[in-house]
Amino acid sequence: MHSPVEAPVTPALAGWRVPAAIIGGSLLMALSGQIQIPFWPVPMTMQVCATFLLAGLAGGQLAAAMVAAFLAEAAIGLPVLAGGSGGLAPLVGPTGGYLLGFLVAAFLAGEWIRRRPGGMVATVVPMLAGLGVIYLLGCLWLAQFTGWAAVIPVGVAPFLAGDALKILLAAAVTVALRRIRRAA
Repeated sequence: MHSPVEAPVTPALAGWRVPAAIIGGSLLMALSGQIQIPFWPVPMTMQVCATFLLAGLAGGQLAAAMVAAFLAEAAIGLPVLAGGSGGLAPLVGPTGGYLLGFLVAAFLAGEWIRRRPGGMVATVVPMLAGLGVIYLLGCLWLAQFTGWAAVIPVGVAPFLAGDALKILLAAAVTVALRRIRRAA
């Protein structure tokens, strides 16, 4: 299974394909952050779904580049984060570890899926492992703001059911699009 970057391309397309994919992926991350349920200190967004959709479809390296571009856009102040925020403050605030987790999880899950493509189970398992990375990095950072006793109740528990559904959605779309790509 080839990621969009590995697929054979004509020389005319080669020059713009990767940058266009990175911009498109960062746009998906930004848009998915605007679909939110405001919680404190971490809002519930669709960014987990977007992260794993990018990982499943683009592979680890390209998905990580897409998330890195999204984080760079946030760092320079573009309103790409949840609720239209941007700048360095949200990146070093309570959600900073989760945002970094998106980057690491996109790479790890994307590489795992790229190297061992398969059906739903083979796609969901790496995404669940990536979610564990997001929660780990998010909680390690969040503890600075909430204390260790509050990390699980405010940084993990409210998100478990929704994130499981987001992973199932990302995996289903990934598997369906891979089937369509193979049939074409």
